[in-house]
Amino acid sequence: MRIRLLDVPLDFGANLRGVDLGPTALRRAGLKETLSAMGHELEEDPLLVPIPIAEHRESGDPQVRFLEPVAEVCLSLAARVEAACQEGAFPLVLGGDHSLAIGSLAGLKAFYGQKPWGVIWIDAHADFNTPETSPSGNIHGMSLAASCGWGHPLLTQLYGPAPKIHPHQVVLVGVRDLDPGEKLNLKQAGVKVMTMADIDRWGMAEVIRRVRETMDRLTEWHVSLDIDVLDPGTAPGVGTPVPGGLTYRELHLLMESLAETQRVTSADVVEVNPILDLKNQTAKVAVAMIRSLLGATIL
Repeated sequence: MRIRLLDVPLDFGANLRGVDLGPTALRRAGLKETLSAMGHELEEDPLLVPIPIAEHRESGDPQVRFLEPVAEVCLSLAARVEAACQEGAFPLVLGGDHSLAIGSLAGLKAFYGQKPWGVIWIDAHADFNTPETSPSGNIHGMSLAASCGWGHPLLTQLYGPAPKIHPHQVVLVGVRDLDPGEKLNLKQAGVKVMTMADIDRWGMAEVIRRVRETMDRLTEWHVSLDIDVLDPGTAPGVGTPVPGGLTYRELHLLMESLAETQRVTSADVVEVNPILDLKNQTAKVAVAMIRSLLGATIL
């Protein structure tokens, strides 16, 4: 596979500084060496996504903080993702906070058009708030909603008309921390959600079967992996840790199972914060999960 690495050291969408160092942490954890050893052809994005300096920008509206700089970055990323797809590469976006997915999905929509594609959003959070329902005003908690057409028009209509992805083309996995208004949004939109309670009740293998069954009618799949889906004991280097997350093996099995379908054609890996980490442990785990998603098997 030809994989194009797109570093997006964006932290305007989050509470805490440090997630902008995520792409560097993933590279220091051996991302390129790991994927090259698997036989993948790696290439760097020829036009790096420009990131404004946080200290030079105002947060603006408290209901949708740093709206303009987030939109600027996502607009640039959308063009880079579309270009990667047009040139036959697998865009692997390295974050940065999860607000960058607004750009990733906008670029994919521009490339796929009316083609039946879908999103598997793996996250402790649903990221389905709007400015009206968000308690924090942080855009990384609004990114999936904005991509589905819910939220501020500067985000929903970024790089093309809304929505970028229809809610029935999305499956969430590992969710365990939802805001009250966000729950209502999800129900009204009709998004398929596999919570940690579902995983506890049915087991990971059954949840994976249901995810694949839901996604089966869609030909290309984008995986958006927020590493905080893992339990903080396994992945401590995240800005919004939530106890009771996936185990290493559960997420590994999910990644392996998605790779088996040969339908994953793009991915985001976000929210690695090395400032909050222990000896780059979280980045190393993230690299292991990327490796499985891109085809590594035990035998």
